[in-house]
Order: sequence, then C-alpha cells, then structure tokens
Amino acid sequence: MRHTYSQVSVFKALGTTALQQAFPMRWFGFGFNAFGQIRVHDKVMKGEFSDAAEEVKVKSPTELSSHVDRRDCCLKNECQKRASWSRRASLHFNSDSCVCLAGSDSFESCNLLPMKQSRGCKDVLISESFLTLAFSDRIECWDLQKEAKTPSWSMDIKTHPESSGPPVKLPLVPGGYMASKLPLYRPLSPHLRAKRLALSSEHAILLSASGAVYTWGLGSHGQLGHGGLVSEEEPRIVEALWGMPMSHVATGGWHSVCISDGGDLYVWGWNESGQLGLPSRGLRKALQQQSCQQEGARYRDASTSPAEELKEGDTHEEVFISIQAFPALLDITPACEIRTVSCGSRHTAAVTTKGDLYTWGWGDYGQLGQQTLLSSDEPQRVEFFREQQVHVTDVVCGAWNTFAAVVEEEVARS
Repeated sequence: MRHTYSQVSVFKALGTTALQQAFPMRWFGFGFNAFGQIRVHDKVMKGEFSDAAEEVKVKSPTELSSHVDRRDCCLKNECQKRASWSRRASLHFNSDSCVCLAGSDSFESCNLLPMKQSRGCKDVLISESFLTLAFSDRIECWDLQKEAKTPSWSMDIKTHPESSGPPVKLPLVPGGYMASKLPLYRPLSPHLRAKRLALSSEHAILLSASGAVYTWGLGSHGQLGHGGLVSEEEPRIVEALWGMPMSHVATGGWHSVCISDGGDLYVWGWNESGQLGLPSRGLRKALQQQSCQQEGARYRDASTSPAEELKEGDTHEEVFISIQAFPALLDITPACEIRTVSCGSRHTAAVTTKGDLYTWGWGDYGQLGQQTLLSSDEPQRVEFFREQQVHVTDVVCGAWNTFAAVVEEEVARS
C-alpha cells in the first residue's frame, strides 16, 4: 500500500524516533575509530595491536559493524545512537529493549552487567566515565570504570496519569539533568519548563517548552551567545533569539547551534576549525600551508614561493570570524530546511527535510564524511548517501566522529 504523503511531509511530520521505528534503519559511521566505535579490524578482534591510519581514520561512510549486536538482546531494529569520544551506545527498541556498547574496551560489551541490566530501557546517555539508563520508573547511572553489580546512582520516577506530552529525553530527568561528571545530578528550576538539553564538557544549552533558548557555563569562546566572553553560573536566556521559537538545540566543545521552527539554523561560539560554517582565518591558513607543502616541489626553482604567490593573489578582503558571540543565521547552499543537527568537538552535521546530510568544521579524522581528511568552513553535502540512493533521517556526533541513520529512497518516497 502506497501512502500519499510526500517525502518532505513525512520527514517533517514524524519525529526522529518515530521515523526510526516506522521504517527499517541502517546506520553509517565515519571519523575517529581508534577504539572500534565504527568498525573493528581483524587484528583488534584477535587481540593484536595495530595503529594503521585506515583503522583509526574512517573517511568514507561505513555501515556499522554488527559484531556486537549478535547477542540475544541486540536485534536489528535498533533506532537510537549516542556517542562519546571513545564509545558508542546503541539502544535497540523491541519487546525487550536493551543497550549495547562499542568502542573503548567494550568490544564484547553485551556481556557486561550494565548491559544485561539495561533490558526495558527507554533512553540512554553515554560519556567517557558513565552510562545513564532511563526506564519508565527509574534512572540509573553506571560507572564504566568499575565492574559494579549495582548502579553508582539511581532515582525513582513517579509517573502521573494526568501528565501529557512526550517524556523528556536524557540528559533531562525529572527536576534536573544528568551531567557527565560528578555531581551527576544537577537540579533545574521548574520555571524553565525544559524540553531539551544539550551538554558539552563546560557549557549547556537548554530549549524550553515555549521554544526559548537558555545557556550557562563557560563562555570564553562566545559559546553562550550573550555577546560577550563571560561565563554564567545560572541559565540565562539568549536574548538575540527572543521571539523566534526554536525546535532543536545542540552543542559542541566550544560552539552551540539551534534550529528554528521554520528550519533555519543559528550558530555561535568558537570558529577556529570552521565548525560554525563561517569563514575561519585559522582554517584557511592551515589549508594554505598544506597546499604549499604539497605544491612546494613545483616552486623550488622559481623565484616566488607558493606562500608569497597566495599572498599576492589574495587581493580581496574577506571577513574572517574566530569567535561569534551572538547567534548568526547560517545560510546553506542550495537553500534548505534543517530538521536535526548534532555537534562534535569541533565539527557540525545537519540533516535537511529532504534527507541530505551536510557537514563542516574539523575533518582530520574523516568525520565530515567527504572521503578526505580535510576540514571545511563551508557546509558541504555528503554525496555518498545520494550516490547510495538513501535518505538520511538522523545524525549523532561523537567528539571526533559522526553517525548517520538512513532509509532507502523508495521508503522515503512511499
């Protein structure tokens, strides 16, 4: 039976989780892979050490290995990923949902007690040290550095039959949120009416039920969006966005982004690696130096060095942005609407309502999916997925890598 909804209408009408549960999903990863977060090399599986570049840097989107998914708890209908620097968590939704880990020392992590204790889990959050599991009646936090038989922290949840609307997602929990370091539980004022929360190691960005955006934490790189470099101890509304309801927020190491109800993307913070998609002097200089090194042989017998030639040829004045302390509207060419976005430490990835994936920022580990190790301060479409005739429905960034969920083109059009 064919549905009459257009591809764009389906993508806008269904949330990410609904899309993943409604259609068969495939997940691809690219970028930093030193701990087997994306794929596990045969030498790693055999316990042999190897530091080959192609094992550490996955520059082309690669379908995720299923070797950790062979346990009885890990079925193919997984629909959610979370990632940290060295780990990836997969939440599998089925009649007896559970979590599996990949990366770090967790190649066989489905055997670990926390994984067995994750049956029935509704949401998951992972950091380098802790795994947080959300159930319908409780929150549990497990210390990944210890082989404990009980969670290091837990909280019971009281459900109210009269409550309406979708449940909040981690790191939000009733009354507050879960941090990636001690103290794990941090309270939030109920007046904020938090709907979504994104955390970096040093700052936070919160989306309220009304679509307002609040930030707090370290502000040294303009990542709070208040126009200065001052830190904030308490949530402060981003006044530059006042009156424009937002639908999604995300944060990188030192930058922040949000999506308006109309699908516009706003960015602010540090732009040293082009992670805002704005012209970066540092990035352009690094690319020029790399070009000079590659082309240097052609100029050894010439009177003008490649650096001098580049300087002489650069007659126009371009405005470079190192720190963007106020939210800036980012234009992506061709014009498109953004449905979801995620940030790594110094890169950003966004999915459009038409199912395209755009990436920009630091790319030294291939985390931009452009089949190179180059960085970029301009949003670029990941052509791999178009060539494969698939539509991207979700994206999740680890610190130095990226994971994208796709459906077949025929499914997206049905």
